[in-house]
Amino acid sequence: MAKDMGMTVKKAEDFSKWYLEVVQKAEIMDSRYGIKGFPVYLPTAMTAIKQIENAFEKSLESTGHKPTNFPVLIPEKYMKKEKSHIKSFEKEVFWITHAGKNKLDERLCLRPTSETAMYPLYSLWIRSHMHLPMKLYQTVSVYRYETKMTKPLIRGREFRWIEAHTAQKSYKDAIKQVEEDMKIFEDIVVDKLALPFLLLKRPDWDRFAGAEESYAYDCAMPDGKVLQIGTTHNLGEKFAKVFDVTYLDSNDKKKYVNQTSFGPGIARILGALISVHGDDKGLILPPPIAPVQVVIVPIYTNKIKKEKTGIMKLCGRIQGILEENKIRVHLDDREGYSPGFKFHDHELKGVPLRIEIGPNDVKNNQIIMVRRDTLEKIPVPINELEKKVLESFDDTMLNLKRKAETLLNVKDVDGYSELKKGLKIGGIYRIEFCNNEKCAEKLKKDTGAEVRGYLFNKNEKISKKKCDICGKQAKAIAYVAKAY
Repeated sequence: MAKDMGMTVKKAEDFSKWYLEVVQKAEIMDSRYGIKGFPVYLPTAMTAIKQIENAFEKSLESTGHKPTNFPVLIPEKYMKKEKSHIKSFEKEVFWITHAGKNKLDERLCLRPTSETAMYPLYSLWIRSHMHLPMKLYQTVSVYRYETKMTKPLIRGREFRWIEAHTAQKSYKDAIKQVEEDMKIFEDIVVDKLALPFLLLKRPDWDRFAGAEESYAYDCAMPDGKVLQIGTTHNLGEKFAKVFDVTYLDSNDKKKYVNQTSFGPGIARILGALISVHGDDKGLILPPPIAPVQVVIVPIYTNKIKKEKTGIMKLCGRIQGILEENKIRVHLDDREGYSPGFKFHDHELKGVPLRIEIGPNDVKNNQIIMVRRDTLEKIPVPINELEKKVLESFDDTMLNLKRKAETLLNVKDVDGYSELKKGLKIGGIYRIEFCNNEKCAEKLKKDTGAEVRGYLFNKNEKISKKKCDICGKQAKAIAYVAKAY
């Protein structure tokens, strides 16, 4: 493989450069489109993204959500209705003011999120308790004028996500919906993508604008920062009151609905997956979402025609067996490329399993199986093929999950000086905290780190009873880290 086609940057030495090189050389995205923050998603990325989206869509629909698609444009009058909401997004919104040479009577914005697009219609559709719960989702791109440095998939101005919006009869029902969202997220991101995360309840000052409670899924990255890869919000009645989303209960009494929104960040999930699992050879994709799960590479010389014929015949047989078992398989029969080139190419692109077939394998009625995560070569008899392939997928997932969990190494500290010293290196820290926003602002100013929130559904006990930042009375255990 030509030197400029392979990886040249070590992940442990310069994660940022390594990440950009992987994204480019594994043909994930192309950032040369001409508008900052608007990269082109290449086939490898889009195929993986479709697998992730399909997993979420299947889970959402199995829990009663129905697909929909709202316009990308939101009228200014809708955005302005919820004052804290528009205030939160006003610096990030892309406004459309003209159509051709004609100035529009009202400004339109590209959706930064869809609460204000969807809920005016909810107010028309919902009339009775018989219409509840209403559970809709859409898989779309959203647009925010990101002022920080952009990074493909991790921080951009156009990015893909799924947003699910529900209307419930009561606050209790909304809480149940939030818990359902959390289970969906964990089932997919942990079980299918091998990405562990911290589920944190955001502090009051860092809630989604217009929400009663916000929960975020923070993934630990190799450079010691965290990346928010999804959110769930309990909106209570706030948006319902703004947009007059009401219903008549069984006693014909008019009530406001309670609402929730759930946003798996599909682009960021892929960015985290690349970052956490990849190595110095390139991508390592979890088998459940890999565009190609198995690649077959024949090994022969063109000088011996009979040898090539036998090898290709066995390759076709293996391909057929795997396809019958619903495994996404590709036979790399490209002429003019050496087996070594093909090995490196598929390792760079993260194919979970490689099958090599040479003349000795034809004689021995076997194949050579090579896992991407370990690069271990294993001879496998043909009659054990399906079993060994599926076992390798399971073992790969366990290995990826185990390695990823080491990044979630939460550390305790004793006081502010120790916290500041630790944050210079990076990582996630558990502190005793006074719940004061001014303390969080001081931390941000001094270190660049943030109070990310409080571990969901865990009543962690305070021991020192003093805030690790200001020394005043501590009220909770909070998690602190630098974030993208």
